[in-house]
Amino acid sequence: MNLSPQTELSTILARQPKCRLLPFDPDSEPCVLFDFSAANPAALNLDTGDIKAFKSFVNSSLAAAGSRIGLGGYCESRVIYRHSSLFEGSALRDVHLGLDLWTAAGTPVLAPFAATVYSLADNAGVGNYGPTIILRHELEACSFFTLYGHLSAESLGGKSIGQSLAVGEVFAEIGDAPLNGNWPPHLHFQIMQELVGNGGDYPGVCAAADLPKYRALCPDPNLVLKLRILGPQA
Repeated sequence: MNLSPQTELSTILARQPKCRLLPFDPDSEPCVLFDFSAANPAALNLDTGDIKAFKSFVNSSLAAAGSRIGLGGYCESRVIYRHSSLFEGSALRDVHLGLDLWTAAGTPVLAPFAATVYSLADNAGVGNYGPTIILRHELEACSFFTLYGHLSAESLGGKSIGQSLAVGEVFAEIGDAPLNGNWPPHLHFQIMQELVGNGGDYPGVCAAADLPKYRALCPDPNLVLKLRILGPQA
């Protein structure tokens, strides 16, 4: 039986070795799992429109755990998008399609696989990605893309479309507010089977009604990272 493109990509990613996006392994040290859904009272009471308060929440959570890294968000229905009109529309977009890695601004970002640079864009505006890089990969004759959002402005410099990157090569760094979309420093990492007409941008959040479509297009990032703390890959 032939596999669908999405099933094929997930199967291919699942049999690859563990990849690293950061210069350290979150599984090797204390790590915070952030929950920004309505099930977390702290998230309900968090004013994410106040960047100082949002940063303080993230930093104090990491400090309390003695950690330099927080993770979470894939397919999570979040309440933290109320501070930006970017997520409004005919239906509220509140389901997160990538994995967030919350760590210090300036932290290097590594290519998980050999890649070519597909796009370099500054998706400016509160709640948006800010500086964003999309890479194109090919594994076992299967092409797909990965997106890196909330980078530093410097990450977009000195690169060209079509530039080759080696696995593990540093190609960007995590940015800071306000240029990163006015978020506490973190990396948004997302896998896309195809870009369906998108260029330097791709939805990182969808409406609940659209989740089946986007989940088929955007498999679990932990298929790449294989972090034990995140549990079984979806």
